Amino acid sequence: MSVATNGVANPKVGAQAEDVAEITSQSDDNMIRVRRGNNVRAYVTVVVLFIINLLNYMDRQTVAGLLNRIQAYFGIQDNNSAAGLLQTVFICSYMILAPVFGYLGDRYRRKYLMAAGILVWSATVFASTLLSKDSFWWFLVLRGVVGIGEASYSTIAPTVIADLFTGDMRTRMLSFFYFAIPVGSGLGYIVGTEVAAVFDHQWQWGLRVTPIIGAVCVLMCIFVVHEPKRGAIERGENPHSVSACDVHNTTSWWADLKYLTTVKSFIWLNLGFTCVSFVTGALAFWAPKFLLYATKAQGISVTESEVSLKVGIITCVAGIVGVWLGAEIAWRYRTRNRKADALVCAVALIGSAPFLYGCLVLASKNIKVTYALVFFGEVLLFMNWAPVGDMVLYLIIPSRRSTAEAVQILVSHLFGDAGSPWLVGEISDRIRGEGNSDKDHAQSMEYSLLMSTFISVIGGFCFIMCSIYLVNDREKAEQFTRNEDDDTSSLLDTVPSDNFFQAGCENGAVDSYSVDDNEDELLDVDPVSPAMSEREALVVPVDVQGTPPTADEEQNSQVV
Repeated sequence: MSVATNGVANPKVGAQAEDVAEITSQSDDNMIRVRRGNNVRAYVTVVVLFIINLLNYMDRQTVAGLLNRIQAYFGIQDNNSAAGLLQTVFICSYMILAPVFGYLGDRYRRKYLMAAGILVWSATVFASTLLSKDSFWWFLVLRGVVGIGEASYSTIAPTVIADLFTGDMRTRMLSFFYFAIPVGSGLGYIVGTEVAAVFDHQWQWGLRVTPIIGAVCVLMCIFVVHEPKRGAIERGENPHSVSACDVHNTTSWWADLKYLTTVKSFIWLNLGFTCVSFVTGALAFWAPKFLLYATKAQGISVTESEVSLKVGIITCVAGIVGVWLGAEIAWRYRTRNRKADALVCAVALIGSAPFLYGCLVLASKNIKVTYALVFFGEVLLFMNWAPVGDMVLYLIIPSRRSTAEAVQILVSHLFGDAGSPWLVGEISDRIRGEGNSDKDHAQSMEYSLLMSTFISVIGGFCFIMCSIYLVNDREKAEQFTRNEDDDTSSLLDTVPSDNFFQAGCENGAVDSYSVDDNEDELLDVDPVSPAMSEREALVVPVDVQGTPPTADEEQNSQVV
């Protein structure tokens, strides 16, 4: 092939064109390999976050599975109100610190914040197993510190996934991430009691499982988790690339909160999810003990380990089915109705109420039917997790997502599961009075847990209200992200700092680079900008002196 310019053949330029074509092909192959490598890093990051989330919920429910032994050790067997404080204190510290980590998560390196939180949480859980029998109140304090550690992770992790994936793939990755909630909860019931049984029924060994694994998770969080650039993937950039600008939040925390109050669907979403937290918090903490007394009230001999094993298996299976069903139904229905996420949550939450009512009423009469109703009730409750997580991320702009996650944690726990375990325990104690038989315990807990069925219905109507504003609020967030793309495109020629204390873009030009030893004569490679396709940005042809051809030269040139 040769190139004629103004009728004069130029073999050198023809050879250059061949070299450019060959380099373009090689560069395309390199880009494909890089893209595949980035995908692998993204998937590995999600797997590590899943493992940490699994451990998070294992720890929460290990206490519930070992509750009778913990109460006996500290001498509070008949004080359900004090036992309920274990979960309440944990949730209170968790929700209070969540906004702090939400603020930090929108501004600083997220994986280091998560690693620090996991380290504090693991060390505190292990320390709580070393207390003496007269140190219940210190045990309570340490459970509060555990909440501080978990706040760092739960607030930030979903935003990392949001910056790695978009669209349907984000929904699927979030679904996988939220599978850790039921699986971790079920394993908490099972592993805690089984490990304690191996060590002569010492509850301390049941609690020591999670901090040991937590130490490994700290290392994985630091060395394996990849932190993408905030919002880059939604602006059409490569979130793994140094040329993608990490636009972090520079507004005040008050401005962030004021913005969240303008998103009406987010407000109703929080109210609905608060009802979910109230119900699941009360049931998760008291279900094993309630079912233990209900079974014994029928004259059936059963141990705490056996009940915890059954509850754990049911929770694992129901959770997997529920999270998958919620994500799948919302995803398929979304093609016909853009309000699908909120409507799926509404139907599932209202539908769970009859099953919860049935299992509470029948527990002291037919335990087998009760376990079946528990399964279906939990399936419907767990259908909320994936759609709710997805809605929070697409309703809020990327630079304020950690704050939004924190606000959701604060509100849903403050009015949800922070008080429900203590409230159920307090009502149960007052109803039972001086009665101490298995039937007295089962009946008093049945009456106190019945309030959860009415809360489920209220939550369903909150999600219906959320659906009214959902489409409009989502379009506003998407429009803002597109506008942010135009406003920040000039920043894409800078290299973001990798410093822990500054997650944004620093001044400093990205050096041009080449893929060939003869780049001075052949081509320059520029960073990809939003206005250029990857192929267009890959190669910019130049003439033999390294100067771009003029418009007249391009018009008069032809390939022979």
